[in-house]
Amino acid sequence: MNNHVSSKPSTMKLKHTINPILLYFIHFIISLYTILTYIPYYFLSESRQEKSNRIKAKPVNSKPESAYRSVNSLDGLASVLYPGCDTLDKVFMHAKNKFKDKSLLGTREVLNEEDEVQPNGKIFKKVILGNYNWLSYEEVFVRASNFGNGLQMLGQKPKTNIAIFCETRAEWMIAAQACFMYNFQLVTLYATLGGPAIVHGLNETEVTNIITSKELLQTKLKDIVSLVPRLRHIITVDGKPPAWSEFPKGVIVHTMAAVQALGAKASVENKPQSKPMPLDIAVIMYTSGSTGLPKGVMISHSNIIAGITGMAERIPELGEKDVYIGYLPLAHVLELSAELVCLSHGCRIGYSSPQTLADQSSKIKKGSKGDASMLKPTLMAAVPEIMDRIYKNVMNKVNEMSSFQRNLFILAYNYKMEQISKGCSTPLCDRFIFRKVRSLLGGNTRLLLCGGAPLSAATQRFMNICFCCPVGQGYGLTESSGAGTITEVWDYNTGRVGAPLVCCEIKLKNWEEGGYFNTDKPHPRGEILIGGQNVTMGYYKNEAKTKADFFEDENGQRWLCTGDIGEFDPDGCLKIIDRKKDLVKLQAGEYVSLGKVEAALKNLPLIDNICAYANSYHSYVIGFVVPNQKELTELARKKGLTGTWEELCNSREMENEVLKVLSEAAISASLEKFEIPVKIRLSPEPWTPETGLVTDAFKLKRKELKTHYQADIERMYGRK
Repeated sequence: MNNHVSSKPSTMKLKHTINPILLYFIHFIISLYTILTYIPYYFLSESRQEKSNRIKAKPVNSKPESAYRSVNSLDGLASVLYPGCDTLDKVFMHAKNKFKDKSLLGTREVLNEEDEVQPNGKIFKKVILGNYNWLSYEEVFVRASNFGNGLQMLGQKPKTNIAIFCETRAEWMIAAQACFMYNFQLVTLYATLGGPAIVHGLNETEVTNIITSKELLQTKLKDIVSLVPRLRHIITVDGKPPAWSEFPKGVIVHTMAAVQALGAKASVENKPQSKPMPLDIAVIMYTSGSTGLPKGVMISHSNIIAGITGMAERIPELGEKDVYIGYLPLAHVLELSAELVCLSHGCRIGYSSPQTLADQSSKIKKGSKGDASMLKPTLMAAVPEIMDRIYKNVMNKVNEMSSFQRNLFILAYNYKMEQISKGCSTPLCDRFIFRKVRSLLGGNTRLLLCGGAPLSAATQRFMNICFCCPVGQGYGLTESSGAGTITEVWDYNTGRVGAPLVCCEIKLKNWEEGGYFNTDKPHPRGEILIGGQNVTMGYYKNEAKTKADFFEDENGQRWLCTGDIGEFDPDGCLKIIDRKKDLVKLQAGEYVSLGKVEAALKNLPLIDNICAYANSYHSYVIGFVVPNQKELTELARKKGLTGTWEELCNSREMENEVLKVLSEAAISASLEKFEIPVKIRLSPEPWTPETGLVTDAFKLKRKELKTHYQADIERMYGRK
């Protein structure tokens, strides 16, 4: 292992129960096999270890505050994918001309929908899905062009706002491309936002037209349309909704097909009135908001193009053979950027949803195939919450295996971990041991990209091993067009987010209150500042916040102050180690990083989610915990405690038992005594974006969690 590896393999190995003599014999066979296979491997390929050891980014000068750049962009930052393609409509036109008849957007046919009654009486909707139906680059271009022209006929003017409030699907991307062509400013809103946040976004941007789906119109928009007085046209992407009479006077509902037909009729005489310029706003992206109301981030054409230029450079051999599965919210910068990278390189994009992603997903009828099994994607983006779920589900299945199967899996897992740390591959283990796990995501995945929040070392290593592909961690914000850093595919170190992308540079600013300085040894530390053309224009109608978070230097380069604390490894890779907003000063003067506490405890099998809380009027940390139902029920059985799920979660005895497990894990993770939660509240309900307690990227909404658990906070701080 090289000297900057973040987590040693020995600390992440699984424990087996094999007879020591038998184990000695197995190790002898493994060693023999390793020696025999290493000789041809050594001569036939360049070691992953050699690539991993390379310097990936360097400071541009010798000053402590110097910015780091990728070694591939030391002489200048990249800003365009293709010469002359400086706006998103030109990027799509280039891709359309190059990949004209190739498939681009795929949607699965719905064969049947059924209501399935669960043992508890609840009804779950189940679907049986058919094959993917594909639209070519040319077909998507024609549909987008007609739709944009149709919107123009409905009165949409260039450089004015139009909202999209819709689930991730092909029509979302078609609508976005239409807006880019006709220079309409696309306002994106998460489909899971609550009523007040939707109203805030629509009224702040003064939209008259909104693109949505039948379901969201019925479930969310119908109740708030009267609170958006400027609204004139609602366009549904999937046919007419059943009820019409309930809408306020003056609001007309159209289908996307009707608007496209309108645009097709007038296509000859009504060309786009004005083509976009690089500095024009392409998207006003409303963040899901981990604090307060969502903020609209203004992202120009040149911002997005710079960002996707940097991302594309980190994906080797990206091209027509690749298939991407899109299921994260397209209103999130990670998903939008990933899909635009794929679209610009001739890849196919097949659409899915978290409820239909895998064979075991909640809406897939038992015995039928999930989207990943059907599509067999080569590329996939994910947020840590989804990867953590996969990790826990697979480990639960491993624990249910027979002793022989479990020990075989563990031996293979530990062996592969050692081989990965040396930069070697394990074709036999991949083929015979991990093939079944790999098939959960279709079996062809060659790169998993994780972003949105930190991914634990154990989960990252698990995904590397079981899915037999690199797991790239990325770091970026909506305010940096999603771009910042991505790990290189041959870098199997954990706990890092990689070197700066070729489109941007990163420097560390001293944060005295937290005790982080760019002169720290052996690693410089400080607040992460991102500079480059991917840094966005600021917040919509919020000059004060824009001035607080963005600035321009003496060379005219725009910089973003992220509020995240990072440190650079000697090879130029960045590690996220803290967050300014998560720092709380306790009554006795100690500083506690809530994110650090959560990261140390979240990967316990007993914990599905955790939020640490502290305030300066008290001397200890408390926590809210969503326990894993299976693990908690088993713990209760061992301790002789009985009751319903709600009764167990509300039991003081159960709280104390979970607290013991947390405390042991916290000590193992080297947390300070004052960082370890002293009291907890067990939540019987999971935290989902629908509950409003986490964002769409599953980041904790601390303010909402504090309000939700206010009575428990008073109880936990009241009891001494």
